[in-house]
Amino acid sequence: MEKLVNDFSFGLFFWQIILFVLLLLLLRKFAWKPILNAVNDREEGIKDALAAAENAKKEMQNVTADSEKLLQEARAEREAMLKEAREIKDKMIAESKDQAKAEGDKMIKQAQATIESEKKAAVADIKNQVAELSVEIAEKVIKEQLSNKDKQLKLVDDMLGDIKLN
Repeated sequence: MEKLVNDFSFGLFFWQIILFVLLLLLLRKFAWKPILNAVNDREEGIKDALAAAENAKKEMQNVTADSEKLLQEARAEREAMLKEAREIKDKMIAESKDQAKAEGDKMIKQAQATIESEKKAAVADIKNQVAELSVEIAEKVIKEQLSNKDKQLKLVDDMLGDIKLN
């Protein structure tokens, strides 16, 4: 260190300072400005990219909110359609039940009318058969009674006796 102090020269020091300042000026003009401009450009690019990312994030949130809103609307519309379909189904079932009941009542009335008419026909047929049987029995009984002369006279007397009483 002493050697540096003993060999110190102001002229050399002066020229070194001038060269150093000149070097700084040249570096400033040709190196620092482009480097600083590149750094500033890079910083601006990063800021723009961050702003674009933030805008994209906001837009994505808006799109997400819109899609969620559309999804809720679609769900509400689906629920409304399902409710309407259930109401239509219930209405159709009720109408079908009413129609089936009406047709059933109509068929029951027709069956009752048919049964009643067949019952009347059967009763009339039974009456006819009873009448025929009664006539046949009466015919046989009368033939039996009229075959004997004594029985005939007695029958005539009984009838005359009944006529007088009335």
